[in-house]
Amino acid sequence: MITLSIIEEKDRKKILEASFRVLEETGVRVDHPEIFQKLCEAGCRGDEEKKRVFFPRAVVQQKLNLCPRSASFADRRGGITIAEPGGPSVFWTGNALNFSREKDSHPITEKDFAEFCRVVDALPFIQGVVGTNLSEYPPEAKDFVGFRVMMENTSKHLRPCIYTPQGATIIVEMAQAYLAEIGGDLRSRPIVSTGYTIVSPLHWTKEGLEVYARTAGYGMPVMINSECISGATSPVTLAGTLVLANAEALSGIVINQILEPGRPCIYNLGFSHVMDMKTAEPTTGAPENGLLGAAGAAFARDLNLPSAAWTCSDAAGVDSQSAFERAIVGLVQLLGGANIIWGAGNLEFTRAISAEQAVIDNEIIAAVFRVQRGIEVNEENLAVGLIQEMQSQANYIGSDFTLKHFRKELTSFNLVNRHRRSAWERKGAKFLEEVAREQVEKILLKPLAERTDGKGLEKVRAIEKRWLQRIRK
Repeated sequence: MITLSIIEEKDRKKILEASFRVLEETGVRVDHPEIFQKLCEAGCRGDEEKKRVFFPRAVVQQKLNLCPRSASFADRRGGITIAEPGGPSVFWTGNALNFSREKDSHPITEKDFAEFCRVVDALPFIQGVVGTNLSEYPPEAKDFVGFRVMMENTSKHLRPCIYTPQGATIIVEMAQAYLAEIGGDLRSRPIVSTGYTIVSPLHWTKEGLEVYARTAGYGMPVMINSECISGATSPVTLAGTLVLANAEALSGIVINQILEPGRPCIYNLGFSHVMDMKTAEPTTGAPENGLLGAAGAAFARDLNLPSAAWTCSDAAGVDSQSAFERAIVGLVQLLGGANIIWGAGNLEFTRAISAEQAVIDNEIIAAVFRVQRGIEVNEENLAVGLIQEMQSQANYIGSDFTLKHFRKELTSFNLVNRHRRSAWERKGAKFLEEVAREQVEKILLKPLAERTDGKGLEKVRAIEKRWLQRIRK
């Protein structure tokens, strides 16, 4: 398996040392009074007036030692994915505000999101679905209604985006009720995971920390996100951004281990962005995004933790820009060893999702996985006997050796054109975006698969109905 070294070990050590200095000397603002107190009781120094907590290196290291080196993510088909340093990578979708189709972009509706989930459910190289904004619902309901939509339309791992602490409580209730009906609980079958992002620079909000608190105690994997913007909320140098982002992620890990010792934590520096100095927009498709995500994965391996990243495009729609940005950033993050890579289907600086882009991303992911696998060399693959047998005959295509090995060696795509122009024209002369649109329509025309978890879903809907009634009073 091919790996990419983005940053040397000696330089990672310099950055880690600088992050410890920031934690000890600058500290982190913590707006949650109870968690502030717990941190002080655990050995941190607190400044109540400024709401700042200073993290001694010994406390950070002690809490890091409590973290499992792996995290399990269950789907609802019985599958389990293990995220661990040096382990395989998986791709998930990303959250957004808008739904993109061709040149149109509009606020995401429940129908849009349901269709998006159905499309992703049919894509074999995307293994998790991330919740998103639903425009018809109030902020207090967006997260748990979105969770129910995901439950109804995909069997893949679910990562709801949390908009309120109450939403986190409701989602846990839904998941526990569902699992109780079909057998199991969140600790044994983590079909849902959670996480939250610190406000850079160095500020944990009360709402974010309350989400951590309300989801503690169930063994749920939690993602600790630093989402710096180089040149805006962090230093413009990538090394400086990594110093800050590393300090932020480490502070979140300490907090989660205080709330639930042994909770699986995903170390995530890969949501960091860089500021485009011409447009003042935080980019997601720049090569620097790939570098930050891959560097974050390297730090996670040093710390013996699973890692995450996010690949996206700044393009306004499905086009050549969206393809090349996603391919470059995704390949760098994959080869850098990021375990969970968000963003399949994302566009517009993560502001939009697109079913067509998700279908294309599935093909891109297949390609980057093939690159990561590299070239296998063994006695059989050297094929010396076959070469001697064939001598000067150009008939390898008819050999049993080719029949045995071609599926593993050669990538086969569903969407990309591999026909000559004449055959391409006979097929309608369609570019990739058009073929992707047709693929989406084919998927949506298929009837929903028969479910065997109807009673569990009924409990989820009942909980949603009860909470919606409370919120709308």
